[in-house]
Amino acid sequence: MNGYDLSRCWFDFCFENPEKIKPNHSAVYFFAIEHCNRLGWKEKFGLPSSMTMEAVGIKSYNTYIGTLKDLVKWGFIKMIERSKNQYSSNIIALSKFDKALDKALDKALIKHVSKQSESTVQSIDSINKPLTNKPLTNKPLTNKQERGKRFSPPSLSDVKNQILEKKYISVNAESFWNFYESKNWYVGKNKMADWKKALGGWESRNLGKETKDFKKSSSITVNENKYG
Repeated sequence: MNGYDLSRCWFDFCFENPEKIKPNHSAVYFFAIEHCNRLGWKEKFGLPSSMTMEAVGIKSYNTYIGTLKDLVKWGFIKMIERSKNQYSSNIIALSKFDKALDKALDKALIKHVSKQSESTVQSIDSINKPLTNKPLTNKPLTNKQERGKRFSPPSLSDVKNQILEKKYISVNAESFWNFYESKNWYVGKNKMADWKKALGGWESRNLGKETKDFKKSSSITVNENKYG
C-alpha cells in the first residue's frame, strides 16, 4: 500500500460520483493517509477527532463524524473501534478501494488529451495557410503607421549620408549626432520620432540664423562706410 495508489483510487471514485463528494471528504481522507504514513503505515491506528478537525479546518463535530461515516460507507476506511466522544480516537484502518470502477478519471483525462491534440492540429492548420496568387504591393505607410514604428537611432554615417543626399550646407553631422546621442535621442520628455525631420529642422534653423547674422553684419558695414 502506498499514498499514490490510495489517492488514485480516491480520484477515480470522485469522478464516478461527483454528486457525493464534498471538500471535507478529500480533506479527512488525505489527512488519514498522511497520519498513517507518519506512523509507519500501521495496519490499524488511532485517528484523534480533535486533531483531525483542527488539521482540516472542520469546526463542527457532527460534520466531521458524518464525513468519516461516508468514507467508511464507501469502503475507503475500515472502522475498527468507534470513539466514545470527540476527545478520543477512532481506531481505523485504510483499505485500498478495489471495486471495479469504470475509471472515469482515466476517461476524462483521455478525452481532455484528445481535445487538446485536436485543437493543436487546428491551430497549426490555421497557421499553415496556402499562399495566394495576389501580387505583393508595398503600400506607403500612413502618418499614423509611421508614428507607430519603433524609433531606431541613426549612426553617424547615416546622418552624414542624409546630409549628402539632401545637400544640406549648414548642419554639421557630428554636432547633430553628438547632441542627440547625449540625450538618448529624446526631444524634451519624448523619444524622437523621426531623426531625418529633426536633421532638416537643424538645417532650416541654421540657415535662418546665418541669414539673420549676414543681414546684421551688412547693416553694420553700411553704417561704418556712411560715417567713416
